Amino acid sequence: MTPETLYLSVDGGGTGCRARLEQADGTILGRGLAGPAATRFGIDASWGAIETAYCNAYAEAGMDPRGQRKVHAGIGVAGLSRAGALEALEAKPHPFTSVAFASDGVIACLGAHNGGDGGIVIVGTGSCGIARVKGHDIKVGGYGFPISDEGSGAYLGLRAIRLAMLAHDGRAAGTALLNEILMHFNRDPREVVAWMDTATATDYATFAPAVVRHADEGDTAARRIMQDGAAKIDGICRALRDRGAPRLTLIGGLGSVLESWLAPDLRKKLSPPLGDALDGAAILAGRRPLDMQRS
Repeated sequence: MTPETLYLSVDGGGTGCRARLEQADGTILGRGLAGPAATRFGIDASWGAIETAYCNAYAEAGMDPRGQRKVHAGIGVAGLSRAGALEALEAKPHPFTSVAFASDGVIACLGAHNGGDGGIVIVGTGSCGIARVKGHDIKVGGYGFPISDEGSGAYLGLRAIRLAMLAHDGRAAGTALLNEILMHFNRDPREVVAWMDTATATDYATFAPAVVRHADEGDTAARRIMQDGAAKIDGICRALRDRGAPRLTLIGGLGSVLESWLAPDLRKKLSPPLGDALDGAAILAGRRPLDMQRS
């Protein structure tokens, strides 16, 4: 009897890497975790995290990666668009019958729409719109903070700090949010400037929860920032719709928060995700979408 073909899905992100080994019907055999796998950490480090994650998934399944079972792998990696990254990863030796690589955004999109056409807008520390329409990948935004990533956590934080500095100068009305931010820096612009010199998008995004909290409490500055951020996400959503995405989903830590600030007509067009990035990676590997298997 021929052993059943298995599918390995990997989601390699900037904060961690997840892997899952499953059967063709979606039955999960093992899961694995590892550290960051984004290509900005270097190809060797990225592949090392991927390898650790899938070896952990094999171990949980009680299997040896070097065994004789047919395993098709789908691997999503953050930063795959960096020059030479795809070619370098494809050159790495592996134990799989086949392996397919894509960006972490593409596998998230595949999972959200169960392999069908559709778009996602990722709203977290950064932001990006991704869609797959008739076999073509579409990207809107997501070019990196501060030149892009509109409506993201980093964007909200940057806007809040700018307004706080205006309030410090007397050029904008002070509010509870802006006061909280100024107090964070001991009301000393020199501390803000020193912090800014080394601050990353993640650092700016740490102020986003305060913006959301104060907006819920009616703070005028916070509400203005949220409205501006929502307008940017609205633009990304409509751009994906205009380019043919028949289904649209918001994902990411701020996705559900920003959704309530979007225009009513757009909110009606949003759909919940059908699956996650690991489901998308399994589809990338060649596993048929599960609803097709049940039909």
